[in-house]
Amino acid sequence: MKMVLERLVRVMTYKEYMNLLTKLFAEGKTTGPNQSDDLLNYAGLNLQRMNRLNKKVELTEELKSELDNLNREVDITIITEGWCGDAAQNLPLFSKIEEYSKKVSLNLVLRDENLDLMDQYLTNGGRSIPKAIIYDRVTKEELGTWGPRPDSAQQMVMNFKKIPDGDYSEFVKQLQLWYAKDKTLSQQKEITAAVKNWNRQQ
Repeated sequence: MKMVLERLVRVMTYKEYMNLLTKLFAEGKTTGPNQSDDLLNYAGLNLQRMNRLNKKVELTEELKSELDNLNREVDITIITEGWCGDAAQNLPLFSKIEEYSKKVSLNLVLRDENLDLMDQYLTNGGRSIPKAIIYDRVTKEELGTWGPRPDSAQQMVMNFKKIPDGDYSEFVKQLQLWYAKDKTLSQQKEITAAVKNWNRQQ
């Protein structure tokens, strides 16, 4: 794990990531080698979503309490891409967590530039993103992972994959509607439970 982390390409802060997406969008581009019209459209929508969530997301009192009790410093590396709708919906919460807790540091890397890392964290054999890898800042011990989406949303994806000839565009709309109604609460509940496990056992 440590050796792979040392080989990461273009490690970014959340602010640097947002600046990159904004710059690319202004140029009519997105991250990654695929620059199809569909992905460029998704990238524009995702930038809007992230800018909105950056302003609106507020940590629950339960999550704040667990972060206050965190007894070690942790780093979170998230594998992402600008065209990914799930990344747009889930990354802003991690940014808020880093803002709130001095014991948490957040870094982002692009999936297609770091496939050796991505391939260690597949979801059902696929390179699904975002994928968060949490580890102790000092020892580099891996403390856990999260992603690519909250459990309820993941179940929606799994159910859709069982439908022959399902309408993907319509499914994406339904998934984004779920995110809008959920307001990051499912993600916060899962991260709250995870933070308890990040603590060093006394």
